[in-house]
Amino acid sequence: MSDFYGQDLHGPYETFDLGDFALEDGGTIRGAKLAYATHGKLSTSKDNAILITTWYSGTSKIMEQTLVGPGRALDPERYFIIIANQIGSGLSSSPHNTQGPFHGPDFPSVRIGDDVVAQHKLVTEKFGLSQLQLVTGGSMGAQQTYEWAVRYPDFVRRAAPIAGTAKNKPHCWLIAQQFIDAMTSDPAFRDGYYNSVEEVRLGLVRHARAFAVTGFCQHFYKHELWRNVGFTSLDDFLTGFLGGYFLPMDPNNLILMARKWQRGDVSRHTGGDLKAALGRVKAKTTVMALSTDIFFPPADVRDDAELVPGAKFEVIETSFGHAGLFAIEPSYATQVDKALRVLLD
Repeated sequence: MSDFYGQDLHGPYETFDLGDFALEDGGTIRGAKLAYATHGKLSTSKDNAILITTWYSGTSKIMEQTLVGPGRALDPERYFIIIANQIGSGLSSSPHNTQGPFHGPDFPSVRIGDDVVAQHKLVTEKFGLSQLQLVTGGSMGAQQTYEWAVRYPDFVRRAAPIAGTAKNKPHCWLIAQQFIDAMTSDPAFRDGYYNSVEEVRLGLVRHARAFAVTGFCQHFYKHELWRNVGFTSLDDFLTGFLGGYFLPMDPNNLILMARKWQRGDVSRHTGGDLKAALGRVKAKTTVMALSTDIFFPPADVRDDAELVPGAKFEVIETSFGHAGLFAIEPSYATQVDKALRVLLD
């Protein structure tokens, strides 16, 4: 098991026992665990809870760093904030930390809906909640936010999907497939039966470079904005930032998440009718797109937002493409906090 997925880098976090957790596609995770972190204190009336969901490759630690803090919209001095790590994140039950016959590539197929059902069990059984003041998350976290608002419309009072869609679009499906293909192209991958992350370094490097092409944007590279975050050349950035971020991760974990991302689609609740599915949403909703996002372009995000009753649509200006979610630009947090404050007031 990789030392990367541990308390030292991603903690503190706790785990909730889901038991033998039946999955939408028919499999079961036996002894399933959902990792989560909390910030703040739950009020006696249990009416100040917020749920944050995680993105592809991300954990509760990076969500805390990008969205939570004193004086911010999501202030732990005011709200009880739960950050739930999606299945496959490396902290919750994942291919790399499941032993026995379901280890690695034999881990069962998981969908976005499974994450949300698991999170619902967490907030109801662990914390006794009957409502969430807000559900929010970026990218795959936005997919989970939509799933929450459609699946549990009376539970979610407010929703803020950021840089994601309710139904994944064909071009975005291809991007995720590019990531999968990059990792599986490594001759040492051996259908996922590698012995260590170090063995499949080539595939992880290819994956990081694929993310470089699509996760950032033309403006970022044209104006050499990598210099603003301490890198001295393009290669220095690709190796130091993206390599440093992705190379410690387990490919089977990443592939599981990428396949969930590809199939994110709330319209399966209504026989493929996206308008009907999003028409179920009762939450006060603010949908945010990132101005230079290649994964989830503003036009795609807006199309889904227009199907949510009463939803407000906002564009967050960023020069970092989809990677604007990392909140490296100070203006990102300012814009997102403003939108969340208005939604929560």
